[in-house]
Amino acid sequence: MTKIHRDAVVSEALALLDELGLDAVSTRQLARRLGVEQPSLYWHFRTKKDLLTAMAEAAMAPHATAPLPVSGDDWRTWFLDNTRSFRRTLLLRRDGARLHAGSTPTSDIARLRVKMAFLVAAGVPEHDAQMAMLAAGRFTVGSVLEEQAGPGTGADLPPDAPVVDHEAAFEAGLALILEGLIRRIETS
Repeated sequence: MTKIHRDAVVSEALALLDELGLDAVSTRQLARRLGVEQPSLYWHFRTKKDLLTAMAEAAMAPHATAPLPVSGDDWRTWFLDNTRSFRRTLLLRRDGARLHAGSTPTSDIARLRVKMAFLVAAGVPEHDAQMAMLAAGRFTVGSVLEEQAGPGTGADLPPDAPVVDHEAAFEAGLALILEGLIRRIETS
């Protein structure tokens, strides 16, 4: 019997995701690709949800290892850069936004606390900082979900319907979130 390591399972699951999409990621398909019996996967992951959470955490590594803000950084620039980094990371994987949206990664909690402390130290009220980070995160996941879904059949759209520039739409929405936060701070 072939012995497999947890990292190899996650790596192969991500390769399966990139190749076939999230709907095709199954423990049966994964075991076949790894050359093991399906029950051997349960040694590392009790449930498929556990596997998907590990995949989401691994897929987020580029964002999770990005430099943290430091005192003296402009909080507005950092907020924009952080949200863009999150978007770029979600776009690195096929169905990256769906994978992230369906999981609850907990390995980033310490980094999130540093980010929140940075915003508060920069003068953003704590509740507003929390809501802005939540809004930016959910907006980003939603934007990437739409982008990764690709164009529809077009049956419902008139032939002269405008083509969506996903990056421009993302940047416009991100700017609105930041502008709203700045206004809120100025009127507090």
